[in-house]
Amino acid sequence: MRRSTLSLFLACSSLFTAPSNVAQEKLAAAKPRARDLGIPFDGSPGPFNAITDVPGVTVGQTTLISGEGKLHVGQGPVRTGVTAILPRGKDTMLNPVFAGWFAQNGNGEMTGTTWVEESGFLEGPVMITNTHSVGVVRDAVIQWRVQHGQPDPNGYWWSLPVVAETWDGWLNDINGFHVTPEHVFHAIDSAQSGHVDEGNVGGGTGMICSGYKGGIGTSSRKLSDKDGGYTVGVLVQCNFGSRKNLRIAGIPVGREIPSEDPYAYQPSDLSENGSIIIVIATDAPLISTQLKRLAHRATLGLGRVGSISGDGSGDIFIAFSTANSGVWSSKKVADVKMLPNGSLDPVFAAVVQATEEAIINAMIAAESMTGIDNHHVTAIPHDQLRAVLKKYNRLTEQQ
Repeated sequence: MRRSTLSLFLACSSLFTAPSNVAQEKLAAAKPRARDLGIPFDGSPGPFNAITDVPGVTVGQTTLISGEGKLHVGQGPVRTGVTAILPRGKDTMLNPVFAGWFAQNGNGEMTGTTWVEESGFLEGPVMITNTHSVGVVRDAVIQWRVQHGQPDPNGYWWSLPVVAETWDGWLNDINGFHVTPEHVFHAIDSAQSGHVDEGNVGGGTGMICSGYKGGIGTSSRKLSDKDGGYTVGVLVQCNFGSRKNLRIAGIPVGREIPSEDPYAYQPSDLSENGSIIIVIATDAPLISTQLKRLAHRATLGLGRVGSISGDGSGDIFIAFSTANSGVWSSKKVADVKMLPNGSLDPVFAAVVQATEEAIINAMIAAESMTGIDNHHVTAIPHDQLRAVLKKYNRLTEQQ
């Protein structure tokens, strides 16, 4: 099964090549997003309504889906993957960005954050995968850097990659260790700007959100000219929440739409399950302490959809700015630009708004999935969701 999984990856590799703008637009139109269903949100998104609206940011993903039926550890079924976010595209390794991070609840992992905290910089991509693949992904990022001679062509000596996780063991053979270095290399090498696939893709392939199918979601906000015209983008890997707490457009939709409980052993209405990773990008000139403040604001976007960040939830966020290019490698005193703290409120608002929408986009894009031992997770039904929002007069005209 490991061989067939790699074969599937290789067979599907063309899906990750950089398409033309026309192809991106067609791909984006193929799957509805939250706004397409008439779900209202605050703020104005960028052209792709994605983290890649921040100039320079690219995203690559490897999705692994194979097998069905009874779990055979090491063979499958496989429902997992890897997502890579590169702050400066191919220049990410050579031109680190100011960054800050925050753990709302620490029952999870994001490697490399002690150095982000200490140095104030993110020195590579942000990688997201499943809980038991953090090690192989971390090591593969180092291997990729060594193979590419970055940043020293004579040999790379030291690296602390940032790799985050959420648990997909209800659908995926998580102890089969199906993510390999080749999958990591592909996610990095295929990273591109423009459209970002959502739902059952990349690290989000086997994830569950608020009792429904979860996964990868993204959104962005474009600030007004008077607020600087900056862009804020968010990408999430959603695997958190309980159905009874789910709020969409302020409405408790999880209590209004009946569906099977994905966790047969632990009903969703009794506890907060899972975790969420939130990655925030901006081109606003911010330093690390300000970016940590941005990471804090992701919690408010998470709260808008009903999360309580329960004891078993790993809610970990990282924020970076693509401004101030070149200051990390400067051999002399560097000139750094930053917004005054008194001008941050519009940026804070953008983080909250984009986080909320990215989470809902992940759920809208996700499709029902059956995994190990025929565990089944239903995607949130679009027609029923629209009916509930219409009942509460919270539906806008479909675009």
